[in-house]
Amino acid sequence: MSNESSDLDSLRERIDQVTLEMARLIIERSKIVGQIGSVKQRLGMPVDDQAREARLRAKVAESCQNADDVTLASRLLNFLLTESVRAQSEHAGIGQSHMSVFAEAQKLEAEGRQIIHMEVGEPDSAPVSAVADALASACSEGYTKYGSALGLDELRDAIARRESARGCSVERENVIVTTGARFAVYLTIGSLLDAGDEIVVIEPAWPAYADCAMRSGIKVHRIHTTLESGWEPGVSEIESVITPNTKMLVLNYPNNPTGKVLPEKLLAEIMDVAAHHSLYVLSDEIYSAYSDSGFKSALEFGYDRTIVTQSLSKSHAMTGFRIGYAIAAPPIVSKLAKLQSLCIVSPPSPIQYAALAALGANPPDTPGIMPKRLDAMISNAGRLEFQKPDGAMYLFARLPRGLDCHSIVSECLRQGLAVAPGSGFGNYPDFVRLSACQDIPTLVRGMNIINSVTAPS
Repeated sequence: MSNESSDLDSLRERIDQVTLEMARLIIERSKIVGQIGSVKQRLGMPVDDQAREARLRAKVAESCQNADDVTLASRLLNFLLTESVRAQSEHAGIGQSHMSVFAEAQKLEAEGRQIIHMEVGEPDSAPVSAVADALASACSEGYTKYGSALGLDELRDAIARRESARGCSVERENVIVTTGARFAVYLTIGSLLDAGDEIVVIEPAWPAYADCAMRSGIKVHRIHTTLESGWEPGVSEIESVITPNTKMLVLNYPNNPTGKVLPEKLLAEIMDVAAHHSLYVLSDEIYSAYSDSGFKSALEFGYDRTIVTQSLSKSHAMTGFRIGYAIAAPPIVSKLAKLQSLCIVSPPSPIQYAALAALGANPPDTPGIMPKRLDAMISNAGRLEFQKPDGAMYLFARLPRGLDCHSIVSECLRQGLAVAPGSGFGNYPDFVRLSACQDIPTLVRGMNIINSVTAPS
Protein backbone atom coordinates (compact mmCIF):
# COMPACT_ATOMS: atom_id res chain seq x y z
CA MET A 1 0.00 0.00 0.00
CA SER A 2 1.37 3.43 -0.97
CA ASN A 3 2.06 6.10 1.64
CA GLU A 4 -0.71 8.20 0.10
CA SER A 5 -3.25 5.42 0.57
CA SER A 6 -2.13 4.88 4.13
CA ASP A 7 -2.47 8.60 4.85
CA LEU A 8 -5.95 8.60 3.34
CA ASP A 9 -7.05 5.69 5.49
CA SER A 10 -5.67 7.42 8.57
CA LEU A 11 -7.46 10.65 7.76
CA ARG A 12 -10.69 8.81 7.13
CA GLU A 13 -10.43 7.07 10.48
CA ARG A 14 -9.86 10.39 12.21
CA ILE A 15 -12.78 12.11 10.48
CA ASP A 16 -15.05 9.15 11.34
CA GLN A 17 -14.05 9.47 14.99
CA VAL A 18 -14.74 13.22 14.95
CA THR A 19 -18.08 12.69 13.21
CA LEU A 20 -19.18 10.04 15.70
CA GLU A 21 -18.15 12.26 18.61
CA MET A 22 -20.12 15.16 17.08
CA ALA A 23 -23.17 12.92 16.75
CA ARG A 24 -22.84 11.86 20.41
CA LEU A 25 -22.50 15.48 21.54
CA ILE A 26 -25.49 16.59 19.45
CA ILE A 27 -27.65 13.88 21.04
CA GLU A 28 -26.45 14.96 24.49
CA ARG A 29 -27.12 18.59 23.60
CA SER A 30 -30.66 17.74 22.45
CA LYS A 31 -31.43 16.16 25.82
CA ILE A 32 -30.20 19.31 27.62
CA VAL A 33 -32.29 21.47 25.28
CA GLY A 34 -35.41 19.57 26.36
CA GLN A 35 -34.53 20.08 30.03
CA ILE A 36 -33.98 23.80 29.49
CA GLY A 37 -37.31 24.01 27.68
CA SER A 38 -39.07 22.45 30.68
CA VAL A 39 -37.49 24.94 33.10
CA LYS A 40 -38.35 27.90 30.85
CA GLN A 41 -41.93 26.70 30.63
CA ARG A 42 -42.24 26.50 34.42
CA LEU A 43 -40.71 29.97 34.80
CA GLY A 44 -42.87 31.47 32.06
CA MET A 45 -39.79 32.49 30.07
CA PRO A 46 -39.77 32.94 26.28
CA VAL A 47 -37.96 30.35 24.19
CA ASP A 48 -35.71 32.92 22.49
CA ASP A 49 -32.93 34.59 24.52
CA GLN A 50 -31.05 36.70 22.01
CA ALA A 51 -28.81 38.36 24.61
CA ARG A 52 -27.52 34.96 25.71
CA GLU A 53 -27.12 33.86 22.10
CA ALA A 54 -25.01 36.97 21.42
CA ARG A 55 -22.71 36.12 24.34
CA LEU A 56 -22.35 32.55 23.10
CA ARG A 57 -21.65 33.81 19.60
CA ALA A 58 -18.84 36.00 20.96
CA LYS A 59 -17.33 33.03 22.81
CA VAL A 60 -17.40 30.92 19.66
CA ALA A 61 -15.70 33.68 17.67
CA GLU A 62 -13.05 34.07 20.38
CA SER A 63 -12.23 30.36 20.23
CA CYS A 64 -11.64 30.41 16.46
CA GLN A 65 -8.23 30.84 14.85
CA ASN A 66 -9.12 32.89 11.76
CA ALA A 67 -11.97 34.51 9.84
CA ASP A 68 -12.81 31.35 7.88
CA ASP A 69 -13.11 29.39 11.13
CA VAL A 70 -15.41 32.08 12.57
CA THR A 71 -17.69 31.91 9.53
CA LEU A 72 -17.94 28.12 9.60
CA ALA A 73 -18.40 27.96 13.38
CA SER A 74 -21.04 30.71 13.32
CA ARG A 75 -23.04 28.92 10.66
CA LEU A 76 -22.93 25.70 12.69
CA LEU A 77 -23.93 27.61 15.82
CA ASN A 78 -26.87 29.16 13.96
CA PHE A 79 -28.06 25.71 12.95
CA LEU A 80 -27.82 24.44 16.55
CA LEU A 81 -29.59 27.49 17.96
CA THR A 82 -32.38 27.18 15.41
CA GLU A 83 -32.86 23.54 16.36
CA SER A 84 -32.95 24.54 20.03
CA VAL A 85 -35.69 27.09 19.44
CA ARG A 86 -37.71 24.63 17.37
CA ALA A 87 -37.36 21.82 19.90
CA GLN A 88 -38.14 24.01 22.93
CA SER A 89 -41.16 25.49 21.18
CA GLU A 90 -42.53 22.04 20.46
CA HIS A 91 -41.79 20.88 24.01
CA ALA A 92 -43.57 23.89 25.49
CA GLY A 93 -46.56 23.33 23.24
CA ILE A 94 -46.05 26.70 21.57
CA GLY A 95 -48.04 26.04 18.47
CA GLN A 96 -51.36 27.79 18.93
CA SER A 97 -51.81 30.22 16.08
CA HIS A 98 -54.57 31.91 14.13
CA MET A 99 -54.71 28.88 11.82
CA SER A 100 -54.89 26.32 14.64
CA VAL A 101 -57.74 28.32 16.19
CA PHE A 102 -59.41 28.46 12.77
CA ALA A 103 -59.16 24.66 12.48
CA GLU A 104 -60.63 24.21 15.95
CA ALA A 105 -63.46 26.62 15.13
CA GLN A 106 -64.25 24.65 11.98
CA LYS A 107 -64.54 21.46 14.03
CA LEU A 108 -67.00 23.16 16.35
CA GLU A 109 -69.02 24.37 13.37
CA ALA A 110 -69.13 20.83 12.01
CA GLU A 111 -70.70 19.86 15.35
CA GLY A 112 -73.41 22.48 14.84
CA ARG A 113 -71.93 25.36 16.86
CA GLN A 114 -72.24 28.97 15.67
CA ILE A 115 -68.80 30.65 15.60
CA ILE A 116 -67.95 34.29 14.93
CA HIS A 117 -64.70 34.24 12.96
CA MET A 118 -62.36 37.04 14.02
CA GLU A 119 -59.21 34.89 13.93
CA VAL A 120 -58.42 34.87 10.20
CA GLY A 121 -57.99 37.68 7.70
CA GLU A 122 -60.34 36.48 5.02
CA PRO A 123 -62.49 39.14 3.30
CA ASP A 124 -66.17 38.21 3.44
CA SER A 125 -66.85 39.59 -0.05
CA ALA A 126 -66.80 37.47 -3.21
CA PRO A 127 -64.56 37.93 -6.25
CA VAL A 128 -66.05 39.86 -9.16
CA SER A 129 -68.12 37.73 -11.55
CA ALA A 130 -65.48 38.06 -14.27
CA VAL A 131 -63.25 35.77 -12.20
CA ALA A 132 -65.66 32.83 -12.35
CA ASP A 133 -66.31 33.45 -16.07
CA ALA A 134 -62.59 33.47 -16.85
CA LEU A 135 -62.00 30.31 -14.83
CA ALA A 136 -64.77 28.46 -16.65
CA SER A 137 -63.54 29.68 -20.04
CA ALA A 138 -59.98 28.61 -19.29
CA CYS A 139 -61.16 25.11 -18.51
CA SER A 140 -63.54 24.82 -21.48
CA GLU A 141 -60.98 26.21 -23.92
CA GLY A 142 -58.22 23.84 -22.82
CA TYR A 143 -55.97 26.21 -20.89
CA THR A 144 -55.31 23.45 -18.38
CA LYS A 145 -51.77 22.33 -19.25
CA TYR A 146 -48.41 22.89 -17.64
CA GLY A 147 -47.12 26.43 -17.95
CA SER A 148 -43.98 28.42 -17.35
CA ALA A 149 -42.52 28.42 -13.84
CA LEU A 150 -42.49 32.21 -14.14
CA GLY A 151 -46.21 32.37 -14.80
CA LEU A 152 -48.42 33.40 -17.70
CA ASP A 153 -46.84 36.23 -19.69
CA GLU A 154 -50.12 38.13 -20.01
CA LEU A 155 -50.62 37.97 -16.24
CA ARG A 156 -47.05 39.08 -15.56
CA ASP A 157 -47.63 42.05 -17.87
CA ALA A 158 -50.83 42.94 -16.04
CA ILE A 159 -49.06 42.73 -12.68
CA ALA A 160 -46.24 44.93 -13.98
CA ARG A 161 -48.79 47.53 -15.10
CA ARG A 162 -50.53 47.35 -11.72
CA GLU A 163 -47.32 47.96 -9.78
CA SER A 164 -46.09 50.63 -12.20
CA ALA A 165 -49.35 52.52 -11.70
CA ARG A 166 -48.44 52.72 -8.02
CA GLY A 167 -45.24 54.58 -8.81
CA CYS A 168 -42.83 51.63 -9.12
CA SER A 169 -40.97 50.87 -12.34
CA VAL A 170 -41.83 47.22 -13.02
CA GLU A 171 -41.46 45.15 -16.21
CA ARG A 172 -42.52 41.60 -17.00
CA GLU A 173 -38.98 40.39 -16.26
CA ASN A 174 -39.37 41.58 -12.67
CA VAL A 175 -42.45 39.43 -11.99
CA ILE A 176 -42.96 35.80 -11.02
CA VAL A 177 -46.47 34.45 -10.41
CA THR A 178 -46.76 32.14 -7.38
CA THR A 179 -49.37 30.03 -5.61
CA GLY A 180 -50.16 32.71 -3.05
CA ALA A 181 -47.93 35.20 -1.27
CA ARG A 182 -47.03 32.54 1.32
CA PHE A 183 -45.34 30.47 -1.36
CA ALA A 184 -43.61 33.59 -2.69
CA VAL A 185 -42.15 34.05 0.82
CA TYR A 186 -41.06 30.41 0.89
CA LEU A 187 -39.45 30.66 -2.55
CA THR A 188 -37.59 33.82 -1.59
CA ILE A 189 -36.15 32.43 1.62
CA GLY A 190 -35.48 28.99 0.13
CA SER A 191 -33.80 30.36 -3.00
CA LEU A 192 -31.61 33.08 -1.53
CA LEU A 193 -30.58 31.73 1.89
CA ASP A 194 -28.77 28.61 3.06
CA ALA A 195 -28.74 26.66 6.31
CA GLY A 196 -26.70 28.58 8.87
CA ASP A 197 -27.52 31.97 7.37
CA GLU A 198 -29.39 34.57 9.42
CA ILE A 199 -32.57 36.54 8.81
CA VAL A 200 -33.93 39.55 10.71
CA VAL A 201 -37.68 39.66 11.42
CA ILE A 202 -39.40 42.67 13.01
CA GLU A 203 -42.13 41.51 15.39
CA PRO A 204 -45.00 41.25 15.88
CA ALA A 205 -45.03 39.51 12.53
CA TRP A 206 -46.95 37.01 10.47
CA PRO A 207 -45.39 33.69 11.60
CA ALA A 208 -44.61 32.33 8.12
CA TYR A 209 -41.34 34.30 7.82
CA ALA A 210 -39.74 32.72 10.87
CA ASP A 211 -41.33 29.32 10.21
CA CYS A 212 -40.01 29.15 6.64
CA ALA A 213 -36.54 30.22 7.79
CA MET A 214 -36.31 27.81 10.70
CA ARG A 215 -37.42 24.86 8.61
CA SER A 216 -34.46 25.61 6.33
CA GLY A 217 -31.99 25.76 9.23
CA ILE A 218 -31.79 29.56 9.08
CA LYS A 219 -31.28 31.53 12.30
CA VAL A 220 -33.98 34.10 13.03
CA HIS A 221 -33.05 37.35 14.78
CA ARG A 222 -36.24 38.88 16.18
CA ILE A 223 -36.63 42.63 16.70
CA HIS A 224 -39.26 43.05 19.42
CA THR A 225 -41.36 46.21 19.07
CA THR A 226 -43.91 47.42 21.60
CA LEU A 227 -47.25 49.12 21.82
CA GLU A 228 -45.58 51.90 23.82
CA SER A 229 -43.12 52.60 20.98
CA GLY A 230 -45.95 52.74 18.45
CA TRP A 231 -44.75 49.41 16.99
CA GLU A 232 -41.70 51.16 15.48
CA PRO A 233 -38.37 49.28 15.46
CA GLY A 234 -35.14 50.98 16.48
CA VAL A 235 -32.63 51.29 13.66
CA SER A 236 -29.76 50.79 16.10
CA GLU A 237 -31.39 47.58 17.36
CA ILE A 238 -31.59 46.25 13.81
CA GLU A 239 -27.93 47.16 13.31
CA SER A 240 -26.96 45.40 16.54
CA VAL A 241 -28.16 41.94 15.45
CA ILE A 242 -26.54 41.97 12.00
CA THR A 243 -23.52 39.67 11.67
CA PRO A 244 -21.45 38.53 8.67
CA ASN A 245 -23.91 35.63 8.30
CA THR A 246 -26.99 37.87 8.15
CA LYS A 247 -28.41 37.75 4.64
CA MET A 248 -31.98 39.07 4.75
CA LEU A 249 -34.26 41.59 6.48
CA VAL A 250 -38.03 41.07 6.43
CA LEU A 251 -40.45 43.99 6.28
CA ASN A 252 -44.23 43.63 6.55
CA TYR A 253 -46.08 46.92 6.20
CA PRO A 254 -48.95 47.54 6.53
CA ASN A 255 -48.17 45.13 9.33
CA ASN A 256 -49.94 41.94 10.19
CA PRO A 257 -51.09 41.98 13.01
CA THR A 258 -50.79 45.64 14.10
CA GLY A 259 -51.78 47.48 10.90
CA LYS A 260 -48.74 49.71 11.40
CA VAL A 261 -47.31 51.66 8.45
CA LEU A 262 -43.77 52.89 9.07
CA PRO A 263 -43.04 56.62 8.65
CA GLU A 264 -41.21 57.19 5.37
CA LYS A 265 -38.10 58.54 7.12
CA LEU A 266 -37.79 55.46 9.34
CA LEU A 267 -38.38 53.12 6.40
CA ALA A 268 -35.67 54.95 4.43
CA GLU A 269 -33.23 54.54 7.32
CA ILE A 270 -33.96 50.81 7.54
CA MET A 271 -33.48 50.42 3.78
CA ASP A 272 -30.13 52.24 4.12
CA VAL A 273 -29.05 49.76 6.80
CA ALA A 274 -29.97 46.86 4.52
CA ALA A 275 -28.07 48.36 1.60
CA HIS A 276 -25.01 49.10 3.76
CA HIS A 277 -24.82 45.43 4.77
CA SER A 278 -25.85 44.11 1.31
CA LEU A 279 -28.88 42.35 2.78
CA TYR A 280 -31.81 41.11 0.77
CA VAL A 281 -35.00 42.92 1.75
CA LEU A 282 -38.13 40.77 1.69
CA SER A 283 -41.03 43.20 1.83
CA ASP A 284 -44.44 41.59 2.22
CA GLU A 285 -46.91 44.21 1.01
CA ILE A 286 -50.04 42.10 0.76
CA TYR A 287 -52.06 44.71 2.70
CA SER A 288 -50.98 47.69 0.60
CA ALA A 289 -54.53 48.06 -0.75
CA TYR A 290 -55.66 48.46 2.86
CA SER A 291 -53.63 51.48 3.87
CA ASP A 292 -53.81 55.22 4.12
CA SER A 293 -51.75 57.63 2.04
CA GLY A 294 -48.69 57.15 4.29
CA PHE A 295 -47.74 53.79 2.78
CA LYS A 296 -44.59 53.61 0.64
CA SER A 297 -43.49 50.45 -1.16
CA ALA A 298 -39.95 49.19 -0.61
CA LEU A 299 -39.64 49.10 -4.41
CA GLU A 300 -39.70 52.88 -4.49
CA PHE A 301 -36.25 53.06 -2.89
CA GLY A 302 -34.62 51.51 -5.96
CA TYR A 303 -32.55 48.96 -4.00
CA ASP A 304 -31.74 46.04 -6.31
CA ARG A 305 -31.82 43.36 -3.59
CA THR A 306 -35.46 44.04 -2.73
CA ILE A 307 -38.12 41.37 -3.18
CA VAL A 308 -41.75 42.42 -2.77
CA THR A 309 -44.40 39.75 -2.29
CA GLN A 310 -48.03 40.39 -3.11
CA SER A 311 -51.29 38.51 -3.50
CA LEU A 312 -54.81 38.83 -4.83
CA SER A 313 -56.17 37.14 -1.69
CA LYS A 314 -56.91 40.34 0.22
CA SER A 315 -57.12 42.93 -2.57
CA HIS A 316 -59.48 40.90 -4.79
CA ALA A 317 -61.16 38.55 -2.25
CA MET A 318 -59.48 35.50 -3.80
CA THR A 319 -58.06 33.73 -0.75
CA GLY A 320 -58.97 30.22 -1.89
CA PHE A 321 -57.56 30.75 -5.38
CA ARG A 322 -54.03 30.84 -3.96
CA ILE A 323 -52.60 33.29 -6.44
CA GLY A 324 -49.83 35.75 -5.66
CA TYR A 325 -46.60 37.08 -7.03
CA ALA A 326 -43.15 38.42 -6.27
CA ILE A 327 -41.35 41.38 -7.79
CA ALA A 328 -37.57 41.56 -7.90
CA ALA A 329 -34.55 42.05 -10.16
CA PRO A 330 -34.47 39.49 -13.01
CA PRO A 331 -31.56 37.45 -11.56
CA ILE A 332 -33.51 36.99 -8.32
CA VAL A 333 -36.71 36.15 -10.21
CA SER A 334 -34.78 33.47 -12.10
CA LYS A 335 -33.67 31.85 -8.82
CA LEU A 336 -37.22 31.84 -7.51
CA ALA A 337 -38.46 30.28 -10.76
CA LYS A 338 -35.97 27.41 -10.48
CA LEU A 339 -37.24 26.47 -7.03
CA GLN A 340 -40.88 26.91 -8.08
CA SER A 341 -40.29 24.62 -11.06
CA LEU A 342 -38.78 22.01 -8.73
CA CYS A 343 -41.68 22.22 -6.25
CA ILE A 344 -44.80 22.57 -8.40
CA VAL A 345 -43.67 22.94 -12.05
CA SER A 346 -45.82 26.04 -12.54
CA PRO A 347 -48.75 27.92 -10.98
CA PRO A 348 -52.14 26.44 -12.01
CA SER A 349 -52.97 27.75 -15.48
CA PRO A 350 -56.77 28.18 -15.09
CA ILE A 351 -56.27 30.15 -11.87
CA GLN A 352 -53.88 32.49 -13.66
CA TYR A 353 -56.53 33.31 -16.24
CA ALA A 354 -58.97 34.02 -13.40
CA ALA A 355 -56.37 36.33 -11.84
CA LEU A 356 -55.89 38.10 -15.17
CA ALA A 357 -59.64 38.77 -15.30
CA ALA A 358 -59.59 40.03 -11.71
CA LEU A 359 -56.86 42.55 -12.50
CA GLY A 360 -58.86 43.77 -15.49
CA ALA A 361 -61.97 44.50 -13.43
CA ASN A 362 -62.81 46.76 -10.52
CA PRO A 363 -62.15 44.74 -7.34
CA PRO A 364 -64.62 44.43 -4.45
CA ASP A 365 -64.61 47.51 -2.23
CA THR A 366 -63.48 45.63 0.88
CA PRO A 367 -60.58 48.06 1.44
CA GLY A 368 -63.09 50.94 1.54
CA ILE A 369 -65.32 49.11 4.03
CA MET A 370 -62.56 48.00 6.40
CA PRO A 371 -61.90 51.35 8.18
CA LYS A 372 -65.57 51.58 9.19
CA ARG A 373 -65.45 48.07 10.58
CA LEU A 374 -62.27 48.78 12.50
CA ASP A 375 -63.85 51.94 13.91
CA ALA A 376 -66.82 49.87 15.12
CA MET A 377 -64.46 47.46 16.84
CA ILE A 378 -62.52 50.31 18.42
CA SER A 379 -65.74 51.88 19.71
CA ASN A 380 -66.61 48.61 21.42
CA ALA A 381 -63.12 47.62 22.63
CA GLY A 382 -63.84 47.90 26.33
CA ARG A 383 -60.67 47.42 28.41
CA LEU A 384 -58.45 46.38 25.50
CA GLU A 385 -55.38 48.52 24.75
CA PHE A 386 -54.13 49.14 21.21
CA GLN A 387 -52.84 51.62 18.68
CA LYS A 388 -55.34 52.50 15.98
CA PRO A 389 -54.10 50.72 12.84
CA ASP A 390 -52.85 52.67 9.82
CA GLY A 391 -54.03 49.92 7.50
CA ALA A 392 -54.62 46.17 7.08
CA MET A 393 -57.70 44.56 8.66
CA TYR A 394 -56.81 43.81 12.25
CA LEU A 395 -56.80 45.17 15.77
CA PHE A 396 -53.82 43.92 17.79
CA ALA A 397 -54.97 44.48 21.34
CA ARG A 398 -53.41 44.01 24.75
CA LEU A 399 -55.55 42.20 27.29
CA PRO A 400 -56.21 43.62 30.75
CA ARG A 401 -53.36 43.05 33.20
CA GLY A 402 -53.01 39.49 34.45
CA LEU A 403 -54.73 37.79 31.51
CA ASP A 404 -52.92 35.60 28.98
CA CYS A 405 -53.96 35.06 25.40
CA HIS A 406 -54.21 31.27 25.52
CA SER A 407 -56.80 31.13 28.28
CA ILE A 408 -58.74 34.03 26.74
CA VAL A 409 -58.67 32.46 23.26
CA SER A 410 -59.96 29.17 24.68
CA GLU A 411 -62.74 30.82 26.66
CA CYS A 412 -63.78 33.01 23.73
CA LEU A 413 -64.00 29.93 21.53
CA ARG A 414 -66.12 28.20 24.15
CA GLN A 415 -68.49 31.16 23.96
CA GLY A 416 -68.64 31.18 20.16
CA LEU A 417 -65.88 33.64 19.20
CA ALA A 418 -62.63 32.71 17.44
CA VAL A 419 -59.73 35.15 17.93
CA ALA A 420 -56.00 34.79 17.25
CA PRO A 421 -53.48 34.51 20.12
CA GLY A 422 -50.81 37.21 20.22
CA SER A 423 -48.16 34.58 20.92
CA GLY A 424 -48.54 33.41 17.33
CA PHE A 425 -46.93 36.67 16.18
CA GLY A 426 -43.99 36.78 18.57
CA ASN A 427 -43.48 37.17 22.30
CA TYR A 428 -46.87 38.79 22.93
CA PRO A 429 -48.64 36.45 25.37
CA ASP A 430 -50.94 39.21 26.62
CA PHE A 431 -52.24 40.25 23.18
CA VAL A 432 -54.90 38.99 20.78
CA ARG A 433 -55.45 39.76 17.11
CA LEU A 434 -59.00 40.59 16.07
CA SER A 435 -59.95 40.46 12.40
CA ALA A 436 -62.47 42.91 10.91
CA CYS A 437 -63.64 40.56 8.16
CA GLN A 438 -67.30 40.38 9.22
CA ASP A 439 -70.21 42.79 8.96
CA ILE A 440 -70.43 45.41 11.70
CA PRO A 441 -73.28 43.82 13.75
CA THR A 442 -71.34 40.54 13.86
CA LEU A 443 -68.15 42.33 14.86
CA VAL A 444 -69.97 44.13 17.67
CA ARG A 445 -71.30 40.79 18.96
CA GLY A 446 -67.77 39.45 18.87
CA MET A 447 -66.42 42.44 20.80
CA ASN A 448 -69.17 41.99 23.39
CA ILE A 449 -68.02 38.40 23.93
CA ILE A 450 -64.37 39.31 24.45
CA ASN A 451 -65.38 42.18 26.73
CA SER A 452 -67.38 39.72 28.80
CA VAL A 453 -64.52 37.22 28.92
CA THR A 454 -61.98 39.88 29.97
CA ALA A 455 -64.24 41.65 32.48
CA PRO A 456 -63.09 41.74 36.13
CA SER A 457 -64.31 38.70 38.02
